[in-house]
Amino acid sequence: MVKLDHSFTYEIKPISPFDFELTTRKPAGWPLFTPLEIYDKGTLWTAVNLNETLVGLMLTSKGTLKNPLIHAKIFLKSKTSKEKLDKIKETLVHSIGADDDLHEFYDLAKKDPILKYVASDLRGMHSTSSGDTIFPDAVLAILLQMAPLKRSNEMIDCIIRKYGEKGEFEDKIIYAWPLPQRLAILDPETIAKVCKIGYRAKRIVKLAEKLVKEDFPKLEDLEKLSSEDAKERLLELPGIGDYSADIINPHGSFPIDVWSAEVFSKLFFGKEPENNRQAVEAVKREGILRWGKWSWMAFFYVVQDLKNLSEKLNVKLRLT
Repeated sequence: MVKLDHSFTYEIKPISPFDFELTTRKPAGWPLFTPLEIYDKGTLWTAVNLNETLVGLMLTSKGTLKNPLIHAKIFLKSKTSKEKLDKIKETLVHSIGADDDLHEFYDLAKKDPILKYVASDLRGMHSTSSGDTIFPDAVLAILLQMAPLKRSNEMIDCIIRKYGEKGEFEDKIIYAWPLPQRLAILDPETIAKVCKIGYRAKRIVKLAEKLVKEDFPKLEDLEKLSSEDAKERLLELPGIGDYSADIINPHGSFPIDVWSAEVFSKLFFGKEPENNRQAVEAVKREGILRWGKWSWMAFFYVVQDLKNLSEKLNVKLRLT
């Protein structure tokens, strides 16, 4: 366990509208940085590795939807340089989507027969990222493959608790996702046995090795590439296919798999496809045609609001 005794405070002023709870505690259960973070009455305690440094965070909402303000307290193991601290602050602002302007998306949503409902329900929810590395998202994608959600969550919990760093601050203990350097040196068979993840262990270790040995681009490097080039790089990673690459791609896309093909086929075409797998490409083309550069945000909003959307459109949408 790492004691994070050195703290720094500052304020983040997100671009409005910004809903702190919807952004940090997604309705579909997506956490901000780790599934083991703690949220209570407008305050989030979490931990994340930024620039390969374990950082504890206490984020508290002090503003409103129209005038958002976040009080941020950063906890580190030891004192650090102003340059490194500024980089951590910059990465945090970007990771929580505080610098994203969604006004154009909301203008699009007003005229859209699907998005007008989800944008109203979830106004102020911003898309977030896992810090400055794609490793947690890539591991998550591998652990979600070919498994029921309950089983995937069990595997995720085990990987984080067994191999992640544990930070102590504010009388709380928070587990962060493991660094690739930790998993790259481990025996896949041991991980498979300890966390009962089967063939996924080899993919995760190979993924970690590639990120460490080849100096694979970080998120900010992928953002400098075109969407197509970033996806091409992501497809180089072990265990990452088309759908997972679209999910991880910082440029956003319209990530469709067998489950979401059914959901969006009902929304777009008014019927369930005869074969979900065969419908993937047609559904993906339709989503990009309809929503263009806002395809990812549209996908993101819809999957976070399926229950409400089902009721409002009188369409039975499968949640998982």
